[in-house]
Amino acid sequence: MSSFLRATVTTILLATLVACGGNYSAPRDLDDACAIVRERPKYHRAMQATEKKWHVPVPVQMAIIYQESKFIGNNRTPMKYTLGVIPMGRQSSAYGYAQALDGTWEDYQKEEGGRRAKRDNIRHATDFIGWYMDQSERDLGLPKSDAKSHYLAYHEGRTGYQRGSHNSKTWLLRISDEVAERAITYDVQLRSCGKR
Repeated sequence: MSSFLRATVTTILLATLVACGGNYSAPRDLDDACAIVRERPKYHRAMQATEKKWHVPVPVQMAIIYQESKFIGNNRTPMKYTLGVIPMGRQSSAYGYAQALDGTWEDYQKEEGGRRAKRDNIRHATDFIGWYMDQSERDLGLPKSDAKSHYLAYHEGRTGYQRGSHNSKTWLLRISDEVAERAITYDVQLRSCGKR
């Protein structure tokens, strides 16, 4: 086989592997909801399906995904190090668009998503958010449009939220305010481009 033909075959194989491997990079403009849905229409379809099924507004889903993973499908928590150099594993098992923990994801798989559901699949991740928020609405009485409270219950877990563990974490309260503001901004933007 000639070197040109070998190089061509290699390039085609690499391009195929990249195409099949999924696009885990973040959209280019995370501050513009219209730009996100234009660049990644699959995201919008997934969020619309979740809104229809679970009644969780698309802007609330987007704000939570922004905060949790910046729309990076294979996002993981940072590594922990001992003595600053010896890797000791991840800070938590959170993974994917929704940064779902292993145990919570397994509960979702058993109850709703099925064992083939993947955290790095936007459709499964948005369905997970809808499922989780539906339980939070039922157990805690949180309206699904309340991005701030849902984010706090999402971050602390429903039991932690009930105990008020978030009230002593000023950094988390600040972040939950940012999530709420982003949900409002995304809603206004989506309305302006006809996607709401």
